[in-house]
Amino acid sequence: MKDRRNRNGFSSWSTFFWCTLLVVLTSITLTTLMFSPFTTPSFQGKWKASRAAVITARDTVTLPDQSLVFLNYPPAFRFHTKHDLLCFYSSADSPTQTHTHPPIQLHQERHREQIVRCELPPRGSTVSVLIKSTGGVVPVEASGTHDWTPLVYEAFFDRDNTTIVFVKGLNLKPEKLIEPSKFQCIFGWDLTKPNFFLKTDAVSAAQEIIRCKTPKSILTGLGQAQAQAQTQSFKVTIQTNNTEVIFPSIARPGLRPQHNTPRQKAHEMCICTMLRNQARFMKEWVMYHTKIGVQRWFIYDNNSDDDLENVISFLKSVGYNISQHLWPWVKTQEAGFAHCALRARASCEWVGFIDVDEFLNVRIKGGLRRVIWNNAKPGGNVGEIRAPCYSFGPSGLREVPRQGVTVGYTCRLAARERHKSIVRPEALNQSLINVVHHFHLRAPFVTVDAEKSEMMINHYKYQVWEVFKEKFYRRVATYVADWQEEQNVGSKDRVPGLGTKAVQPVDWANRFCEVKDYGLRNWVLRNLFDRRTRLLPWQPEFEHHLRKKRRLKDKLFGTVQPFV
Repeated sequence: MKDRRNRNGFSSWSTFFWCTLLVVLTSITLTTLMFSPFTTPSFQGKWKASRAAVITARDTVTLPDQSLVFLNYPPAFRFHTKHDLLCFYSSADSPTQTHTHPPIQLHQERHREQIVRCELPPRGSTVSVLIKSTGGVVPVEASGTHDWTPLVYEAFFDRDNTTIVFVKGLNLKPEKLIEPSKFQCIFGWDLTKPNFFLKTDAVSAAQEIIRCKTPKSILTGLGQAQAQAQTQSFKVTIQTNNTEVIFPSIARPGLRPQHNTPRQKAHEMCICTMLRNQARFMKEWVMYHTKIGVQRWFIYDNNSDDDLENVISFLKSVGYNISQHLWPWVKTQEAGFAHCALRARASCEWVGFIDVDEFLNVRIKGGLRRVIWNNAKPGGNVGEIRAPCYSFGPSGLREVPRQGVTVGYTCRLAARERHKSIVRPEALNQSLINVVHHFHLRAPFVTVDAEKSEMMINHYKYQVWEVFKEKFYRRVATYVADWQEEQNVGSKDRVPGLGTKAVQPVDWANRFCEVKDYGLRNWVLRNLFDRRTRLLPWQPEFEHHLRKKRRLKDKLFGTVQPFV
């Protein structure tokens, strides 16, 4: 019996020894193959491909002037920079004919998602992304390749157990509700397999926004710690009941906000804007409005390719509460403002919706807080405050004013042009209808007009030609014709007598000048002008002065001073 135990023990140790040796030798061999300069090209290519496969390209969307590639990163994986990636183009007819081009820009969005903006592929070609470090191409499935319209492009779980769906291609009229029974929302992991759909009825429909009930099975999973990962795996789209057409979709709903809104929100006054290539005006716009009471900024970037990201990073670094959100969708300003109102609702009592060339000109002491108090006392039912807009012209200038728009442009038209609004997000109508200038409100909320003597909006609409001609590129509003199109020629959105081509009129510098208005200019010089440097805080020379001052402090005191 004792001998049998010894033999069995010897056999077990022998087996363990040889297995361990085999594992060690295998590990050494694989390590050598991976890192040896003599690794065969075929094995190296497979290894690169396997590494590249950890990142997936969920969708691509072809816009009128560029393509978007949506990359999904696994947990704890470092996001690539613009220098790590190339846009990769291949021909369907000739797969060997490929070429690459640097991306226009990269944007990190939501949970583990990155959007790569690429130039449009040549006709008959497709676009994906190549990772330089591995040489691997991140493939896009055929079902994930979409044209811009029709397309469900965004979705949002709302706190009333509904899902808000943003869709391009419905061609609904502005400011008009449509019968919601014409639509259903479809939730699923694979929208090509009807057996796995969850369907719910729409409860409102208007413009580009459909609101549907959220399925109970989805509501059950929301609010858990892992909800973010769960919601990334399925899409939502809409179906028209009269034709049973299912819209293509890239929309993965974001998390639902908390049911209970805090009684005291973090910010009394916030601003939302949508812009394209307005980086050079951002500092003045943000710094001025902060001075009169704005506390939080939501910047919706409509495909900028200027220095916007660096300017926003600078503003954040010196203490401004500002965030940049890519909104690449073409001519969808109304939908973008509705999306922003939903984002701002949890933290902002009031939100202003204005452009970067529009300045809230408060004409009474106390800033925006006093204007809000005068027009909407706490506990009342005022949900929107409207301010009249006045359009300023080039004011005799031919070059961009060094001290900024508020100081440089001092001549305007006499008559007001429309209005812009400050809105309580809690007061918005369920449909989220807006026409950029104002929103529709739910009962019992009402709208009031601020007196011009309290607040007006300086709209620096007609600046020097170098700036104004950029308006010919494309307008962001859904229902407003572009400058190049022969549509609505008599509209207030057009420039009388200008035409559809970016050709500078001889008398441009002196146009639109009926009233000399130095009100805001004088306020800025009194309250923001630095007497020692003779500069305003948004001028580049002022930033250089502060940096020089900081270096002097560091030299004298031997400590690193924060740049403010």
